[in-house]
Amino acid sequence: MGVGLAALGATALIAGCGSSGGSSTITIGNENKADEKLASTSTPTSSTSTTASTAAKTPTSGPLSKEPHVTPPSGPAPTKLETKEIITGTGAEAKTGSAVSVNYVGALYHSGKVFDASWKRKEAFPFTLGKGQVIPGWEQGVVGMKVGGRRELIIPAALAYGSKGSPPTIPPNEPLVFVVDLLSA
Repeated sequence: MGVGLAALGATALIAGCGSSGGSSTITIGNENKADEKLASTSTPTSSTSTTASTAAKTPTSGPLSKEPHVTPPSGPAPTKLETKEIITGTGAEAKTGSAVSVNYVGALYHSGKVFDASWKRKEAFPFTLGKGQVIPGWEQGVVGMKVGGRRELIIPAALAYGSKGSPPTIPPNEPLVFVVDLLSA
């Protein structure tokens, strides 16, 4: 049960908000049928599940074995997604439709306060690109990464949680900064 709750917690923090159409969104403190379905599918039921418990493991040596520090840039908030390769990976490339597993640290752009990190839970975060399981800034920013890579994503509020934010952790209209390590694709 702990793994399912941790996976749901991670998903709740980076789940797509503000998507168009009639799809439901996952928000902290506003659980609904989609959340319950996600929680039940995130709970390991067999050894073939793609869940947090079977996601790629954090390397124990090398450049991706240490938690990165997030330092938001100074100046005005971004109006479009900005990416910066910190470490260029050499493995498989993350493409739309790929089941990927990542480690990440997320911080608020304006204050630099870290609001979530898979590193703190000591488990990678698995999701499928293009399925609307994460915020649009991740959908766009993780595509093209190669396994073994580390990328900084500076995400404008419109591609994060928009005018609603994700209270109490992420204020409305807050741009975000993530450092993402691609562990598998």
